[in-house]
Amino acid sequence: MEEQAEKLMIENLSKNMSDADEYPAMMDIHARCVSIIAHMWGVQKGEKAIGQATTGSSEAIHLGGLAMKRRWQEKRMKQGKDTSKPNIIMGSNAQVALEKFARYFEVEERILPVSAKSRYRLDPDLVKQNIDENTIGVFVILGSTYTGHYEPVEEIHQILDEYETKTGVDIPIHVDAASGGFIAPFTRAQVGGPKWNFELPRVKSINTSGHKFGLVYAGVGWIIFRDESMLPRHLVFELHYLGGTEESYTLNFSRPGAQIIAQYYNLIHLGFSGFRDIMENALANARLLSNSLEATGWYRCVSEIHRPKGQFEFVKGQAVKLLTGSTSSADYNAGLPVVAFTFSDDFKGDFPHVKQVAVSNLLRAKQYIIPNYPLPPNEEKTEILRVVVRESMSRDLLDRLIADICSVTETLMNTDAIDLTMWQPFVTSVEKQQGSQGLDHKNKHKAQRPMNDGVHRTIKQGLKPDDQKTTTERAQETIGNKADELVGSVQNPEDKGVRQQAFDSARQNKNDASGQADSLTSSLKDTTGSVQDTASSYGQAAKENVNKGLDSTSSGVSGATGSGGDKSLADTASKYAQSARDSVNQGVQYASDTVSQYTSGGNSK
Repeated sequence: MEEQAEKLMIENLSKNMSDADEYPAMMDIHARCVSIIAHMWGVQKGEKAIGQATTGSSEAIHLGGLAMKRRWQEKRMKQGKDTSKPNIIMGSNAQVALEKFARYFEVEERILPVSAKSRYRLDPDLVKQNIDENTIGVFVILGSTYTGHYEPVEEIHQILDEYETKTGVDIPIHVDAASGGFIAPFTRAQVGGPKWNFELPRVKSINTSGHKFGLVYAGVGWIIFRDESMLPRHLVFELHYLGGTEESYTLNFSRPGAQIIAQYYNLIHLGFSGFRDIMENALANARLLSNSLEATGWYRCVSEIHRPKGQFEFVKGQAVKLLTGSTSSADYNAGLPVVAFTFSDDFKGDFPHVKQVAVSNLLRAKQYIIPNYPLPPNEEKTEILRVVVRESMSRDLLDRLIADICSVTETLMNTDAIDLTMWQPFVTSVEKQQGSQGLDHKNKHKAQRPMNDGVHRTIKQGLKPDDQKTTTERAQETIGNKADELVGSVQNPEDKGVRQQAFDSARQNKNDASGQADSLTSSLKDTTGSVQDTASSYGQAAKENVNKGLDSTSSGVSGATGSGGDKSLADTASKYAQSARDSVNQGVQYASDTVSQYTSGGNSK
């Protein structure tokens, strides 16, 4: 920050935002910041926006999520409906703070997979498939952590409008604008045309991070509600013991005040034109870096802010022409000044022994921290290197970075596979080993909770096709197929009546077993004990009940064949019964394993 801003912060290091009576001027500054940001985000005439400074975007996201949950609960209680199964929608590219909200505040997290088709953003088609009356809201991200993409707020808004027209269910949106909240309002590109803020009625709250592109030192975030009616009153606490009456709706009570003053300094000192110049410059530098990398032929950018507006696919050789293109962000795709890049297909074909992580490690030796990591689940086979272009990146530094990336890449191209091993993987320090259970990318398969398991498996579209069936569907299909196969193998042309009896008996057994599976599976919903213990009990009970049914079927078929005097038919029926037993046992074991897997980590739902 500027020298004057730093002096202001140092002078106010002792200020505590929790005491409104002692620091009334600081509270006025806080109120002005809330007003400025609310109008920056298009608060509508007649609405009274209300907001709060937080310690960062995580707290702000939690407050926005809590408000959505409370509003949903209050509405459901008035209607006399169940409030025990709230869920929230987000993409698998969501920052961990969004997942923390769901897990900490007991909301089912429906994490939808992103893909190249959805441009690594929340997929509107999957949103349409996964919302229901228990959905408290949709988290939409204005600036993905991975690739810098803006998610389609207005398109999702239209889907929710259509859903309400059909069902009467009103689902709100919370926009996580941790980075984009201080970029989209100022850049000429905006968000590429569509609306994203309080101009859309379903957008009830927006959060941002002051210490990202708000240009303040770490320790401040903002949550703004479009109207005070969007903040449920029982989330607001009245405090009387500090002298006056103060209202509080934060997770943290004591908070530093210096960052609030610094935020106000930036808003007033820079103004709209100052912020626009800074953000346009950051985007121009990000475009220059992107086009320079693609011009080498060694890299392809997954981010899109350097491509002409409306063009989202990589075009080989185009980058050289764009190096001298327009300087206005309005002519390019909207997004954060983030450059996410990966080896081009040509480079991988020519140098298959070169691993991308080696680029990151060699650049670290030159004092650059450019992480290499996989894209979200469903696209994790693609690894990216990522650079966030801030206002502090000058053209001189950018020129040096491009030269160093090219130098490192050429070094790797001229190094054989054996020598490359010394740059991969990066050695984890003793302190890291003792202080964290985290793993580097090379050892990610050893993780206790890998990213492609757990919460990411709550949405069927993110699973393999065979896993998209429920436990009951899988068991029914297994039993039914076996019954059809084995009963159909009974060949006795001289006694069709006996064959029909055997088939009918087997079909009845299949229906009985399916009904038993339904009954036992539904009983899981009412359990208050350990879900894994219940799953084990379910497995044992299912085996016992299905075995009884199979014994009955075996006896019935044997009796029918006995009257026909056909020994081969009785033998086939006996084999059917034993094979069906085995099949059911396998199905039940699958069910038990599946339930255990989905409930691991204490998620009893």
